[in-house]
This record gives sequence, structure tokens and C-alpha cells, in this order.
Amino acid sequence: MTAETEMKIKYGFWGLMLGAGSAMFIGFNWGGWVTGKTSLATTEAAVLSTRAAICVAQFAKGPKYPERVKELKATNSWERSTVIEKGGWDRMPGEEKADPTVSRACADGLDTVLEKS
Repeated sequence: MTAETEMKIKYGFWGLMLGAGSAMFIGFNWGGWVTGKTSLATTEAAVLSTRAAICVAQFAKGPKYPERVKELKATNSWERSTVIEKGGWDRMPGEEKADPTVSRACADGLDTVLEKS
């Protein structure tokens, strides 16, 4: 191998490494790239907020809504998720068992409803 070819390979390799590193740095910092762990956490948060919204809607659309609101207002904030679990509003349509985090998120969502009423 000639000296000229060695130099081209050497600088080509370092150019490739610098270009790849720069692309990754720019992509992860400003390009919107995320790791699998970050995308999974974002997806789980979106699903939880959607399920909480469904839970709030099920609570609001059911019979005896004014009575349930009074009952929920009379309950301590840390016990509201238990009331929601007992009422079954945290169960999604088609599910037999509810996710335990949904009742807490639903209680937080209902706090804003209770403040308005």
C-alpha cells in the first residue's frame, strides 16, 4: 500500500467517525431523536392520560352524578382512588380488571372537576 493510499484511508476513517459522531450529537440534542427507554416512557404516559380521561368521562356520564360528586368531595383526597376502584370507573371498556395507576390518575383528573362544581 502506498503512503498516499494510507493517508486517504486514515483521513477517510476519521472523517467518517467525526461525521457519525456529529450526526448523533445533533440528532439526539436538536433533531428529536430519542432512545427506546424515553419513547416507552412517553407512550406509557400518553396511554395513562387517555385512560384517566376515559375514567373521568365514565364517572361523569353514569347515573346519580351529583350524588357521586358529593360523595367524592366528602372523601379525603388520598382515598378517592379507592372510591373510584369500588365504583369500577377505572376499568376500561372490555377489561375485567383495572390498571392500579388509572384510579390515581382518574382521581387527579376528577380533582379539577370537583373544583369547578
